[in-house]
Amino acid sequence: MADDFATSVEMGLQLSKRISYGKNPPKPLVMEKESSATENNNLPTAPMVYAVIRDPSIVDNPDIPSYQPYVHGRCNPPALIPLEMQGIAMEVDCYMDTAFVTVNGTWRVHCVTSSRYCDCRIVVPMGEQGSVLGVEIETPSRSYSTLLIESNDTKDAGLVANAKDGFLLKRQIYTLKVPQVAGGSILSIKVSWSQNILYQDGQFSLNIPFSFPWYVNPVAKLLCKKERIRLNVNSGMRTEILCQSSSHPLKETRRLVGSLGFLYESEVRAWSMHDLSFSYKVHSSEILGSVLMNSPSMLEFDQRDMFCFNLCPPTVNTMKVFRKEVVYVIDISASMQGRPLENVKAALLAALSKLSPADTFNVIAFNGKSLLFSSSMLPAGKESIGKAIQWIDQNFVAEGSTDISLPLNQAIEMLSKNGDSIPFVFLITDGSVGDEREICEALKGQLMKRGLNVPRISTFGIGLYCNHYFLQMLAQIGRGYYDAAYDLDSISSRLERLLNSTSSVILTDLRIEALENLDSFELYPCYLPDMLSSRPLIVSGRFIGTCPDSVKVSGTLADSSNFVVDVKVQKAKDFPLERVFARRQIETVTANAWFSESKQLEEMVVKLSLQTGVPSEYTNLILVENKKEKQTSKLEAVDEKTSDLNIKKIIYLRALGVGFGNLKATSDNLPMEAAEPKLHETSEMVFAAASSLCGKLCDCCCCMCFIQFCSRVNDRCAVTLAQLCTALACFECFSFCCEVCGECN
Repeated sequence: MADDFATSVEMGLQLSKRISYGKNPPKPLVMEKESSATENNNLPTAPMVYAVIRDPSIVDNPDIPSYQPYVHGRCNPPALIPLEMQGIAMEVDCYMDTAFVTVNGTWRVHCVTSSRYCDCRIVVPMGEQGSVLGVEIETPSRSYSTLLIESNDTKDAGLVANAKDGFLLKRQIYTLKVPQVAGGSILSIKVSWSQNILYQDGQFSLNIPFSFPWYVNPVAKLLCKKERIRLNVNSGMRTEILCQSSSHPLKETRRLVGSLGFLYESEVRAWSMHDLSFSYKVHSSEILGSVLMNSPSMLEFDQRDMFCFNLCPPTVNTMKVFRKEVVYVIDISASMQGRPLENVKAALLAALSKLSPADTFNVIAFNGKSLLFSSSMLPAGKESIGKAIQWIDQNFVAEGSTDISLPLNQAIEMLSKNGDSIPFVFLITDGSVGDEREICEALKGQLMKRGLNVPRISTFGIGLYCNHYFLQMLAQIGRGYYDAAYDLDSISSRLERLLNSTSSVILTDLRIEALENLDSFELYPCYLPDMLSSRPLIVSGRFIGTCPDSVKVSGTLADSSNFVVDVKVQKAKDFPLERVFARRQIETVTANAWFSESKQLEEMVVKLSLQTGVPSEYTNLILVENKKEKQTSKLEAVDEKTSDLNIKKIIYLRALGVGFGNLKATSDNLPMEAAEPKLHETSEMVFAAASSLCGKLCDCCCCMCFIQFCSRVNDRCAVTLAQLCTALACFECFSFCCEVCGECN
């Protein structure tokens, strides 16, 4: 789908050359060659808006109409012309490892004549594990806003199931269409999302897409262009924050213990050509801990108190890392053929090269059967790693079906915790299997039987056909970590980061002793994982009871000595705990709801999602339209659900969840690309195709009836009718049109 998008933008850029700017057109402020580094195959690297052009004859300057040669035909697929941006402002609030971003911008439909209308497509690239929270749109005649609803609560479930707009490109670029905007109009758009802040080399790093291509700069010379960025940081720690780097000239406006504020505001000649990047350290020479707690407001459905436990590794790590016993369990089924398996191989070879000689390892490849590199664990010396690389090259051949249970059991049985070593299993798959709950039950039984000696299990999902909640649940029970890649380009980097970061354990067998004295408590995730040198350990939860003034945290260090620290409990001040940890809680409870098949937990997810605005598997976004004045133009007709005939309309949007796996797609070994939604899969697209085909038949009212008929039926039926009409035209069966007219009447 990303390729389709890039192709449509390229068509739009070519089509925009029709726009006339008078006898002496001003030159662009920024040349294309200066910003080529910011463009990646025309995919957006900042929030942008595009005019959706199906009829090329409407493309012109709305202020200076010019003579344009008539263009026959329609754009199929529609072209996307990037709109000129007239203003941009961004606010960012950082809490621990989560950032909340709000962007306000204005765009002008500069490429459509003032007497015509076009749809406009909003495209918002988000940062690390971005999750859209809301969109608000203002046009001269209408306003729109997104709203979360319960998926099973709608009166017309078919409209929700068949929604085709409001989806994710490559899972981190959100796109949404605004119907029928007049040429020359100004669109004011506000979009909010949350994203993760990465932790690497002892510092937190924030990166937000904010690199605009040269062609969104307005051509008008007198237009004042202002950029504004406000950034707030709250580490949740009562210690000094050290700023490391910034891509934009941020001016410090506030400095408190554990909290900073910055502002950048400037008139610019050209819009920002760099992403907003900002890095900082929470300075500490030893393991630093904090516990924040807060009582719920009267409006919250969950009236239990909330807490957050945060353990941060030393800024400069001098602590000993546990020796590792690692088994890599790799899916080599037929659906992994090509780039997915090649990218996994690249990440695996990089991870093998970073093993210490004191570590031991093994590799298991699986499809319908399992292939073992060795019958036992081998030391990670040059010779054995070299043999493993040869074995991988020979045996990593994508073919067959998917069976996870057998290789996973082989890996667990092969490992045992001995002395100062930590046993790891890394499961990488792109498929879903029918016995996933049984696999989780078996691992839970192992945990009850073997206790802390059960191997740490980390999981990595590829694409949308695997059950990501099964993988999350498996990682929770195994006290490991989970990550995923939804597009080919991110597999290698994300998998390599998971393999490297989760292997650097500095503190294990963690316990928060004060929690055990509460009346009840619930953790997200449900089991405490080990502490790593490469990332903070952050868990949240709910509890009933009286929280003490301090909690005792204990664990085991790599030298087998005990670690104990008393952490003071603080009231969360200016720190919205329920908002910061909503996504964590939703994902954890959803995984548990899937595992236990509990309707009660599903209802809990729905309530939390509606309360916090974070999308879930059981809620859907809708786009609510409010008309500022009554519109009667036929040009503004859209296919939507009416809730108020004169004031409000509702447009149902696609679900943003990753789903619970697809057994049939896994059985059929469909590639990960097959799960991507279609960019132009709308009734308007079929209508355009039908119109084009009818135009080849005749120019009579019969064909217009046929077009209207096609627009009323579903997409598949419309395509079939259009193809049938073309076939009949070849045999000069024009009477068919008249029959269709009879059906229309």
